This record gives sequence, C-alpha cells and structure tokens, in this order.
Amino acid sequence: MADRVARVVWEEPRRRIGFGAGLAAAIVAAVLLTGVLSTGSTSARSLRATGQSGKMSAINGKVNALIAKMTVQEKFGQLTMAGPDGANGTPGPKLLAGAKNGTIGTVLDLVGVDNINNAQQAALQSRLKIPLIFGLDVIHGYKTMFPVPIGEASTWDPATVRRDESVSASEATADGIKWTFNPMVDISRDPRWGRVVEGAGEDPFLGSAIAAAKVRGYQGNDFSAPNKMAATVKHFAGYGAPVAGREYNTVDMSLQQFDNDYAPPYKAAVDAGAATVMSAFNSFNGVPASANPELLQTILRQEWGFGGTVVSDYQAVQELIDFGYAANEADAARLALLGGIDIEMAVQVPSDFSTYLNSGPGLVRAHKVSISAAVSSPRRLVRSTSAVARRASAASAVAARARSIRLERSRRGTGDLRQGGVGEGVERDLLIARVRDGQRVDADHVSADPGRPHPGPEVAVPLHLVV
Repeated sequence: MADRVARVVWEEPRRRIGFGAGLAAAIVAAVLLTGVLSTGSTSARSLRATGQSGKMSAINGKVNALIAKMTVQEKFGQLTMAGPDGANGTPGPKLLAGAKNGTIGTVLDLVGVDNINNAQQAALQSRLKIPLIFGLDVIHGYKTMFPVPIGEASTWDPATVRRDESVSASEATADGIKWTFNPMVDISRDPRWGRVVEGAGEDPFLGSAIAAAKVRGYQGNDFSAPNKMAATVKHFAGYGAPVAGREYNTVDMSLQQFDNDYAPPYKAAVDAGAATVMSAFNSFNGVPASANPELLQTILRQEWGFGGTVVSDYQAVQELIDFGYAANEADAARLALLGGIDIEMAVQVPSDFSTYLNSGPGLVRAHKVSISAAVSSPRRLVRSTSAVARRASAASAVAARARSIRLERSRRGTGDLRQGGVGEGVERDLLIARVRDGQRVDADHVSADPGRPHPGPEVAVPLHLVV
C-alpha cells in the first residue's frame, strides 16, 4: 500500500537524498561554511546523471581527511545537538563553550541573526573550525504565518501547501536556519490526541500528498540553494496512534495496519527526497522507536532506501531509561546508536541528557560500540551557501486560509465546493483515488468536486480533517 500511494503522489522524479547516516553527514554539513544541507544521491548512476560525481568525490575526500583529524570526543560531539542556555533564548556560556570546544555539531531553537552569528563565530574558533547547523520547528510559517497544518491540508491543494513551505524556507534561511523539523506526517484518528492539529488528518492518501508537497516546498530541487532548507519527516513511526490518545503512550498495531494506514505518508516524504527523519517518542509494538532497528534500519533504510540522517526527538535517547528499556545513560546511548539514531537531540549540553557526548567515547573504548557505528561513510553531499533576503507573502497566507474556510463551510453545507473551491484544480486530482474495480463510493466520503463527472467508481479522501 505504501509503495502504491507513493507512486501516485510522487508526480515528479526526485533523487533520493543521502544525508550521511551518521557523524560524517554532520561533519560534511559543517565543513564548507554556514551549515547548510544540500541534495545528494544514493547511487553512482544518479550521480553521473546529474554530473555531480566529481564534486561529491572531492567533498568526500575532504570529509575523510577531516574525520581522520578528529578525536573520538569530537566525533561524538558532532552527533550532539544543543540548545540555547542564555537569557531569553540567547547563546549562553555552555553553548558557546561547546561550540568553541567542538563538542556540539548542531543547534536547535536559536533564532535571530545576531544570536546565530555569535554561536557560529564561536564554532569557528574550535580546533577544526567546523561550523554549526541551525535547526528550528518551522511548522506553518517563520515570519509570515500560514494556517495550521490540518488547515493547510483541508485546502486539498498540494500546490498551495508547497508554496507556503517555500515562503517559510526563504524567511528562515535569511536568518541562517537551514534545517526544519517538519513536516509532521503522523496519521491520527483519535481526537483525544493533543497533536492532531500538526498533521494532515486521518487519511493516508491525502497525508501522503501533503507530506510530499511540504518536503518539496522546503527543499526545492536542491536545498543547498540560499532560500531552501532541509526537511525532517516526523515522527517515525506511528506517533499519531497512542493508546487512548494519550501523548507518549505506547503504540500497538499490526504490521498490516501500519503498512496500509500509517506508513504511506512517511514513505511518500522519503520518496520526495526528505533529507532527515526524526524518531518518535513512543514505543512501537513494545520497542521504543528511538532504539528500534526494525523501524530505523530494516524498514527505513533497507526497504525504503533512505540514505539520510536520523535525529532523535527532544531528549528521547535519555528517556529510554524512563521507558525501562535502558539500564542507565550509557546503555541508552548504546541502544540508540545501534538502533539507528545518528544525532541525539540532547538540548542541555553538558547534562545527563547528552548521552552520546557523555558515554559515547567510553562505549567505544569498551568495545560496546564500534567507531563505524558513529562515523559512517558519507553518503550525503552537504555544502554551504549564504543567507538570502526574506520574501514577504502575506497574500499567500490569506489565500490558503480562505481555501481552508471554504472547505469547512462546504462540509457544513454552507458553501459550494464547485464555486472557486478546493485547490482550483491545480493538483486536486492527486487527492482522488480512482478505483475502477466496482467499489461503491462510501456515503461518508465526499468528492473534492461533486459536480465533476467521473469515468468510474471513485473513493475519495475522508473529509474529517478540520478541527
């Protein structure tokens, strides 16, 4: 099912992203200038087709030379993500010290040109002068605010959603932020869950179309471009199906249900070229997602061919102890590393939450983790670019909001979908699964355009998406 949905949604050819499955990816990202992630390829054939093989070979050579100069502590530092520790979200002494010592590689939740420049200048004083990568939850706008994600999805218009995220990328990169922790593509069917608003709703087909549109909006054809940024698919996997709708609760489902209902949006985003994937907080069929090789390696990498970087959710590695799955901090780091987590979102560095930095070198010395588990071969081309001027787009935000309102009114019987309604037909047909096998149209399903003749029976996307 996931493959079938992905083929329908993936209307344009895309190279898979290879973002370096580990430390090497983070290093390459920083090697060249301002911590910007760029597109790459997972095969030599794709490289030849794009004429990039020579460039990647040169960069890989530089990366390998840089890795050879690094201490084990610095290598694990590149796998550690920190956050601001100063007043009012500014870079404080711990963050600046980590940047100067080369013991952090990425930073989240730091905004503002001055703050970002201060942290970056500290990183350029480190022994190897490896710049930082700055990431943020750019969800439905950065400066220009768009409808919340479920409102965007209710437009049924992937083209509009794609433009929204493109504007967000332009604005965020102007401040030096080149990585967004979005889109959230978790299918959710329990209204008790408090994060329904962050996704596209309950339907895997619509969710897949919106997921692919968001990735393409943020990244474009090449997210090393000055106004593009790397996208993160989250939360892998099944995060939207916690028992009783309770946040962080366990997820327990058959693989058949996962494959048919929950996996398609993740797969569509990966096939659209998503640079990174974020693991979920929850356990999945008894195993925490952030230490789950079945999810992160067998399904994501081997079956789906994902060549990018996997980042944990906020302090999720340390929380393996709270799950009762890890015995202590070192055990949590070991399980996450071997499970498939490349970068730990530790936030408070140094602290008990920075398990990779605290315990990684000791695990290597004790031969409990091989250095290759932390430093894999670079599969991802990462290069830097300069920040770009911000583009204002209030008109685009208003247009998306208006479409969302029109759809909601039509659902309540107060409007007509045929009158300038959903998506103006731009990519609307992506959201209608035409099934010509004699199935009846379910009465609870509403066509995106009820006035349009159809050549055969049709199953449309469930229209239970607006909260």
